[in-house]
Amino acid sequence: MMAVGCKQQEAAKAPAGGMQAMPVQTQTVTLSSVEQSTDYVSTIKSRRSVSILPQVDGNLTQILVKSGDHVKSGQLLMVIDPLRQQALVDSQRSTENQKKALFDFNKIEIDRQRKLFEAGVTSRDTLDQAEQSFNNTRSDYEAAVASRKSLEEQLGYYRIRAPFDGIIGDVPVHVGDYVTTATLLTTDDENKDLEAYIYVPTERSGDVHIGMPVQIIGGDGKVQESTKVAFLSPQVDTQLQGILLKAPVHGSAFRTAQLVKARVIWTAEPKPIIPVLSVTRLGGQTFVYLAEGQDGKFQARQRAITLGGTTDNNYIVLGGLKAGDRLIVSGTQFLQDGVPVMPLGGGPPKGASAPQPGQ
Repeated sequence: MMAVGCKQQEAAKAPAGGMQAMPVQTQTVTLSSVEQSTDYVSTIKSRRSVSILPQVDGNLTQILVKSGDHVKSGQLLMVIDPLRQQALVDSQRSTENQKKALFDFNKIEIDRQRKLFEAGVTSRDTLDQAEQSFNNTRSDYEAAVASRKSLEEQLGYYRIRAPFDGIIGDVPVHVGDYVTTATLLTTDDENKDLEAYIYVPTERSGDVHIGMPVQIIGGDGKVQESTKVAFLSPQVDTQLQGILLKAPVHGSAFRTAQLVKARVIWTAEPKPIIPVLSVTRLGGQTFVYLAEGQDGKFQARQRAITLGGTTDNNYIVLGGLKAGDRLIVSGTQFLQDGVPVMPLGGGPPKGASAPQPGQ
């Protein structure tokens, strides 16, 4: 009988509910700005990039540059055989000299005829004929000069020069090749004032606007440059069925025609972000435990949540939590709804290794 009495006294001294409060680490749920974004393949292009094609036909006699060369504006790049054009220029110059000689003669003659007419030696008809001959030869001479200048200008087309300071691209032609006005000789790219060309689907046309943030993502997944949309095309590209956005980039790592990943950030909203290890899954549902109570007595309360993506080792919570909730971040595998807990607060110390599942 004494043994039974002692057991009854010990039971009376036990905590309410028969369970000792379990110590747990907690942290207060706060809101952080969460970006809603989409990644697209983008092409880097220069505002000054040109394909160099000849303006005349002929055989290449000189190629003075190679791919990757830095060139200055006006620098000679290639030469097309100019002999035939030079012959035309020489022939026209000879014609011009002939016309000039006749013009000079008639210039002297008209002066002489005017003096004779004023002296009453010749008639008005003779003077008129002299003036007509003078005007005709002057027009012929001026036409010959214009024709010679035009041929000389065309002669300049046989010497291919850089239109501006830049970098030479691929040179697909060789000395001796016959080129036409449709032959690509090379390209000249100014590797500055670069822009990322981004095509977004037409169904998102209502979401795009000038000034929206864009991030250029490197191969390591890190942000190489943050920029903004500076141009929004008013038309839809009929081939890609997309809307062209342009965003300036300035990093020295970028090159014309380079393909990069461009992240278009649609919105940035405040959302709870919680540690991955604080989330429990059961029957396809995700939930967390919150420490709820008062007067120093707390219980673990199960709360269903809706998860978004991940950032580092945290989940973005789309629904189920609010700022100020006291989230349990340790020992969740041992918890059940309603179990007494003793919040230690603050979560694990900075730099401490996160507990692994099953620990």
